[in-house]
Amino acid sequence: MKKILLSLFIACVTFVVNAQVKTPQPSPSSKLQQTVGLTDVTVEYARPGMKGRKIFGDLVPFGKLWRTGANKNTVVTFDQDVTIDGKKLKKGSYALYTKPGASSWEVIFYNDTNNWGTPRKWDDSKVALTTTVPAQKMPMPIETFTISIDDVNNSSAVLGMLWENTYAGVKFEVPTDEAVVKNIASVMSGPSPNDYYAAASYYMEEGKDIKKAVEWIDKAIELTKDQPRFWYLRKQSLIHAKAGDKKGAIKAAKASLMHAEKAGNADYIKMNKDSLKEWGA
Repeated sequence: MKKILLSLFIACVTFVVNAQVKTPQPSPSSKLQQTVGLTDVTVEYARPGMKGRKIFGDLVPFGKLWRTGANKNTVVTFDQDVTIDGKKLKKGSYALYTKPGASSWEVIFYNDTNNWGTPRKWDDSKVALTTTVPAQKMPMPIETFTISIDDVNNSSAVLGMLWENTYAGVKFEVPTDEAVVKNIASVMSGPSPNDYYAAASYYMEEGKDIKKAVEWIDKAIELTKDQPRFWYLRKQSLIHAKAGDKKGAIKAAKASLMHAEKAGNADYIKMNKDSLKEWGA
C-alpha cells in the first residue's frame, strides 16, 4: 500500500512539474541602452498595453504617482553625472516615477529602486531630483507604453515617455565637453607620473638602460613634488643606487623614510632604514 501511495505521489509531482506552461507576459520587460556623448544610459522597464482602455485620466489618474510602466518600478541608470532642468543628478540608478497631468507631467528620480510599483511608504529624502515637463498630444495612438532616448547629440538627449496619444520628454545634459577637454589636456601634456614610475621600474627590474630609468624616476618625483609619494621615493633610491649614485640614493631614501613615517607605513620604514644602513648613512 505504501509503495502504491508513493508511486501516486511521484506521478502527481511529475505531472505538476511537466505541466508548467510558459505564456507571454501581459506587460513584457524591456531594456534600453544608449550612449550620449561619453555617458551610458540604461532604462529597464515593463511595457503595458492599451488593450482598448482609456489610459491617462482613467487607468493612470491625473495627479497621482505612477510607476511609469508596469510591474517593478522603472529604473534609469546614468554612468556619469547629468544635468536636468539646471540641476545636477549624480551618476547611479534611479526609480523613475511620474505624476501625469492633462498638460504637464511631474517627473521624479527616486534613489530607492527596489519597489514593486510605487513605494509602500514614500520618503522625500530619497527624491534625488524632480522636474516638470509638458505633456504633448500625438496625432496617432501608441498601443504599448514606450520609453525612448531621442534627439541624441554629444551634449544632451531627451528621455521620452509615450503611450496612448501622449508624449512627455525630459531633456538631460551630459558632461561630454568637460570630459573630452580634460582627456585632451592629459594626453597632450605628456606621460603621467605613474607612466614615468612604471617605465623606470621596468627598466631597473629588467636590467635595461639604467640612465633612462634614472631620468624617468626623477621626472616622476618632480611631477609629484607637491604631494610626495614615499613609494616613488623608495624606487628612486634603488634606481640611483643601481646607477652608482650613492649620494642620490641616500637622499631619496631619507625622503622616503620621512614620508613613510608620516603615513605610518611600517614596511617602507623598515626597508628605508635597512637601505640607509647598507649604504652607510
